[in-house]
Amino acid sequence: MANTPVIEKFLQAIETAAIPGCDVWSADATLDATVPGWRLHATGADAVRAEYARWFADPGHFDELRRYTVQDGTAGGGPTEVIEYTLSWTENGVPHAGHHLHLLTVRDDRIVSDMVFCGGRWPAALLAEMEAAGA
Repeated sequence: MANTPVIEKFLQAIETAAIPGCDVWSADATLDATVPGWRLHATGADAVRAEYARWFADPGHFDELRRYTVQDGTAGGGPTEVIEYTLSWTENGVPHAGHHLHLLTVRDDRIVSDMVFCGGRWPAALLAEMEAAGA
């Protein structure tokens, strides 16, 4: 895993619920998260890790995963990638899904900035309702 690029490590930690042991953030990393009805900020690897450990507490899988390299890597001082995915997992026996978009900036093989937009957490009943509505 030592040769795995930092963003690959981050995505693997999301899928395997291994965020508590994930070491992909710089000491001064920032998280700017927009979630339904709220916006939050975290600074520092430990604070970002703690927030994401709550978000990604259960193993899951990516139903959709799209990655785009951004040519202008000036935000945060390094290469930038946009990652969009739908993640599915089971929580307390109930299937869930969520839709996220991350703008990740990397410097010195560490994530220094993560701006994320989260569409929410959808339990099975709401997923069925969205499916019936053609969402």
